[in-house]
Amino acid sequence: MDDRPVGIFDSGFGGLTVLRAINDLMPHERLVYFGDSARYPYGPKSREEVSAYSLQIAELLAERYDIKMLVVACNTASAQALPQLVERFPIPVVGMIEPGARALAMQSMGERIGVIGTVGTIGSGAYQTRLSQIAPKKRLVCAATPGFVEFVERGETDTDQVKVLAERLLRPVIDAKVQTLLLGCTHYPFLARAIGEVLGPETMLVSSSEETAFEVRHALLEAELASTSAGPADIVYLTSGDPDEFRRVGRSLLGIELRDVVPVKWAGE
Repeated sequence: MDDRPVGIFDSGFGGLTVLRAINDLMPHERLVYFGDSARYPYGPKSREEVSAYSLQIAELLAERYDIKMLVVACNTASAQALPQLVERFPIPVVGMIEPGARALAMQSMGERIGVIGTVGTIGSGAYQTRLSQIAPKKRLVCAATPGFVEFVERGETDTDQVKVLAERLLRPVIDAKVQTLLLGCTHYPFLARAIGEVLGPETMLVSSSEETAFEVRHALLEAELASTSAGPADIVYLTSGDPDEFRRVGRSLLGIELRDVVPVKWAGE
């Protein structure tokens, strides 16, 4: 058993949905969360940039906090940098693609399924490849939804502007009459109400946060790394952006206080 923390990172606030699911499932595990808000969104960036950022963050978490597991709570980073992270670090690394694809396949209603995500995630083909393997009889529609992440990062999750953008970007999903839709970005659960209003009640929305938490628990137990602590564990928050803004938006999105947000500045900034 191991009382070292689990490291979690995302391009900003989206991965907090994964952190919350992990904390709900395993309240005794120490968690360290890094939100790279100064460099969001990852979606439009090149594979090389996303990989470089992901490795830089993972190295910081490993060196400063001696993490026992890395959770890549970002679909874009999972799609574009997971192999490099697995190769570089001698600890379990959990990404979002496998849990997300599994959640969609398990919860799908009907044969028409869909995935929405950033340009980087959808363009990588990661979900298309995995779902063709585990749900080959399903009809899959994928749509990139640029702009969604920016609204979440500003804390604007239910505005008229969000709904106008959703109506335009979700048109392929609507036209295909998708019955079950995976929110293939950890930011998107914060937009679930707006997305649901645009798609209507006949489309079920699926988030991979809970499935990722189960994957984390399984990996910790399998590697005999679960915490021995009996009480609630501490959570440390880090951000490359403004700590005050991180606290404000985090409180707005989650309804909880994010105390002691630690600022991180990269060399050259």
